[in-house]
Amino acid sequence: MNELFSVKDKVVVITGGTGVLGACIGKYLANEGAKVVLLGRRKEEGDKLVDEITAAGGEAMFLVTDVMNPETVQANCDEILARYGKVDALLNAAGGNMPGATIAPTGTIFDIKVEDFERVLNVNLTGTVIPTQIFLRPMVEAGAGSIINFSSMAAFRPMTRVLGYAAAKAGISNFTAFMANEVATKFTSNIRVNAIAPGFFLTNQNRALLTNPDGSLTERGQDVIRQTPFKRFGRPEELCGTIQYLISDAASFVTGTVAVVDGGFNAFAM
Repeated sequence: MNELFSVKDKVVVITGGTGVLGACIGKYLANEGAKVVLLGRRKEEGDKLVDEITAAGGEAMFLVTDVMNPETVQANCDEILARYGKVDALLNAAGGNMPGATIAPTGTIFDIKVEDFERVLNVNLTGTVIPTQIFLRPMVEAGAGSIINFSSMAAFRPMTRVLGYAAAKAGISNFTAFMANEVATKFTSNIRVNAIAPGFFLTNQNRALLTNPDGSLTERGQDVIRQTPFKRFGRPEELCGTIQYLISDAASFVTGTVAVVDGGFNAFAM
């Protein structure tokens, strides 16, 4: 049997683990034999996910975290190491947006609330840097590992409205390339740092922006579909294969890249 894409027995930490995408990826990886650690803010939701995974025969644990608090993330790391003794992969899936960091169709740059803009930058970008810094250490000590950051279509082109979110995600793509070089040249080429850039997937964060209460598309949702050659939104499970590939030995010579999973959105031309 070919084990090239295997994630069996790998300890995979997922920040934002109770979100739509993080939860779906966590369930998938546990089903593939990984030991999944979900980090998030919602304990009730996290415990429910662990129950679902274990009921299906997988292994998982949930820890309450705050990706903006180094002490909390370090405590999470210590608890994971006490249980499993290692961290094989980190998925930085935590993030979000705020109305004050966006510009409405009738608004202008003068409507941006700087404090909200800073919070969106922090939760997405700094909230990726902090877990990376902390979970990288046991990878360096073990001499192997894989870090996967979450970028976005907004990192490739300046989309209207989402000013703060786009700036943060562009930073994540840059941070990914920086860390790929930093880790390989200063520690080991057996630790890889990549990112995934999902296209448009319906999540709790963007559902109201892309769809109406009756399920029909908003004007922005229609514009997204118009520019997506597949003519639909992505399904969360369609991210899982790319994630598994980037964690596994199949990607042993892949680092510093942003893997696009978007139904062709980023390739669209008039």
